Amino acid sequence: MKKCITLARKGLGKTSPNPMVGCVIIDKDGKEIATGYHKKYGEYHAERDALNKLDNANNCTLVVNLEPCCHHGKTPPCTDIIIDKGIKRVVYGMKDPNPIVAGKGLQILKDKGIEVIGPVLEQKCQKLNEVFIKNKTQNLPFIAIKTATTLDGKIATYKGDSKWITAEKARNKGHKLRNLYDAIMTSSSTIIADNPQMKHKNKIILDRKLKTNTNSQIYKDGNIYVFCEQPKTDRLNNITYIKTPVINDKLDIDFILKKVYEFGITSVFTEAGGKLCGSLLPFADKIYHFTAPKILADKKGKSCFEGFDKEKIDQCYNFVIEKTEILSPDILNIYTKET
Repeated sequence: MKKCITLARKGLGKTSPNPMVGCVIIDKDGKEIATGYHKKYGEYHAERDALNKLDNANNCTLVVNLEPCCHHGKTPPCTDIIIDKGIKRVVYGMKDPNPIVAGKGLQILKDKGIEVIGPVLEQKCQKLNEVFIKNKTQNLPFIAIKTATTLDGKIATYKGDSKWITAEKARNKGHKLRNLYDAIMTSSSTIIADNPQMKHKNKIILDRKLKTNTNSQIYKDGNIYVFCEQPKTDRLNNITYIKTPVINDKLDIDFILKKVYEFGITSVFTEAGGKLCGSLLPFADKIYHFTAPKILADKKGKSCFEGFDKEKIDQCYNFVIEKTEILSPDILNIYTKET
């Protein structure tokens, strides 16, 4: 199962909206005879990728980190080829959270006399496909926030200067993280202050009053989704304007995230100022927090999360540390929402 997870990770950033899946085939003597993984969306699933390498798999065991699918999508059901190839035993990591599968694939295999064992390393398998699980259980995109701050939590001086808090290694890591997500999100304030390019195939901009200039760097490539109070009638080909409700003088985040998922975007990577990042905290699943060994000590400096008046510590949004990376001289802490 550990090897399945390792194989599955090869598809990181390429399989959306599908999950990442790896597969290992073992013969009756316990020898590994084939492996496969889901390489990218639209291509064969892991089980079919592995089994296509064998003429038959009579009496073999198939190990896979996610329950085999039993429905027609871009490719035929994996349960069909598992049965046709003569697999004797299937070991799975976790059940499929997709309601159209959700145990049905395992039952089909059992009905055909195939031994089914699992779940195995279930928590590791669930962590691997945390985006897919949220999509299928909540019909919402997975939300990640990236911040880069001084030790005292500042992202800029009171005048807005922010270049550069972190060093090159951390900035390069941040660019790579974007590619793991379906879309990048930012605010009009960030665009006006920094004029970032933010290269990505999908970009989500929150611009309530349409303050940003479409000649800004961010508009030069990608599919652009602009959430605003009153959409423009004239538009560029790559820009979609979405009329958005306003609550408490802010664009409705709940509406935005539901609409984003309707567009087929399963995960969002947010790089923005404290106001947007603060607004997203109730919806955030993961935080990438880069910290530089610097202290600004500026009482008016801008913070990475803003927008709330809290009286008690027990009103905090709680996260747990998933991983820490040293990107000398900076540190990256990765946090996930406490469950």
